[in-house]
Amino acid sequence: MRVFVTGATGFVGSAIVRQLLDAGHAVLGLARSDASAAALVAAGAQVHRGSLEDIDSLQRGASEVDGVIHTAFIHDFSRFEASCDVEGKAVRALGEKLAGSSRPLLVTSGTALLPPGNVGTEDDAQTSAFPRIVSEKTTEALRRRGVNASVVRLPPTVHGEGDHGFMAILINLAREKGVAAYVGEGANRWPAVHRRDAAQLYRRALENGTGGRRYHAVAEQGVPFRDIAGVIGRHLGVPVVSKSPEEAVDHFGWFAHFTQIDNVVSNAKTIEQLGWAPKEPGLLDDLEQGHYFMH
Repeated sequence: MRVFVTGATGFVGSAIVRQLLDAGHAVLGLARSDASAAALVAAGAQVHRGSLEDIDSLQRGASEVDGVIHTAFIHDFSRFEASCDVEGKAVRALGEKLAGSSRPLLVTSGTALLPPGNVGTEDDAQTSAFPRIVSEKTTEALRRRGVNASVVRLPPTVHGEGDHGFMAILINLAREKGVAAYVGEGANRWPAVHRRDAAQLYRRALENGTGGRRYHAVAEQGVPFRDIAGVIGRHLGVPVVSKSPEEAVDHFGWFAHFTQIDNVVSNAKTIEQLGWAPKEPGLLDDLEQGHYFMH
């Protein structure tokens, strides 16, 4: 297949590109800069210049391929709602170009917006009022119009070398504050997946998936936050401490909400449907390897 990948040079997207190329697929990667274009060429992919805000470029890319994987998002939290609006329009534009065909569209979403209090499954719809759910709402609308569209939900932490996401934020906060903190008893849990395992799932969903499905790219259903803080504290040589919910706001700042999420997620239906078999190190083992603490 020839596959159009948005976010093709990102942390997850670049792993997907590698996975697709190694499996014999051709990749057309969206690039908004010369540096991104050069990285795609070096990887062995073809370059499509454009951006999420350039609807014409997105639709030209989608018109030239056998399938689309959408992983891009504008990570500017100072204009978060606007970024979500851009993503919704981008997903709609990609889907419109695939309408009337069986060509697959895989749209990236997240598990953290599933209803709290239960083990989240692939059958559960997102019910949050959070703007980020626009990707799933738009995908569902496209599916009702006959587009072969599915969702891949990523957990709060996709880990591996080069990660600048939630794990890096926690480690930087621990360095800055001199303690590795958790909230309350720290029993709340984060699901996790290694970026290479996530990339394998995207490929399997592209090759063998069924339109209208939700897939959970979750290798570990829930890692206790206290255990994460413990590994961070040991590697940095700082105390591991509990913070009350009130203290957490001052300690973690804008990140305090995420540190208290209890997001236990099942992957059973994804494994059954795709034969996905995660094989990379788990989150705590990955942290123990030390590469997160070398900078």
